[in-house]
Amino acid sequence: MPGTNTSIGIVATNATLTKAQAKRLAMSAHDGFARSIRPAHTTLDGDTLFAMATCAETGPADMMLLTVMAAEATAQATVNAILFATGVHSLKGFLPSAMELNP
Repeated sequence: MPGTNTSIGIVATNATLTKAQAKRLAMSAHDGFARSIRPAHTTLDGDTLFAMATCAETGPADMMLLTVMAAEATAQATVNAILFATGVHSLKGFLPSAMELNP
């Protein structure tokens, strides 16, 4: 949709997860958006997170730990994306990054 911002991300783990656990992990990672983006979860933002599991670890997954880590990693990744972004040239001119606007 024109004029909207969309964020797409992936949270990955080496744990073995069921489909329901992977869905829970992705939903928890969305909490990281709420910690770092204001407003978050609006009706027009289109933010999407996927979860994937490599299943390298065969023991039972500690879902409490994984969900907390997923939210924190998403929040930190979002802030880092803003801090390390650079401006871009577009058809409408130069679009500066946040750091270029506030050095």
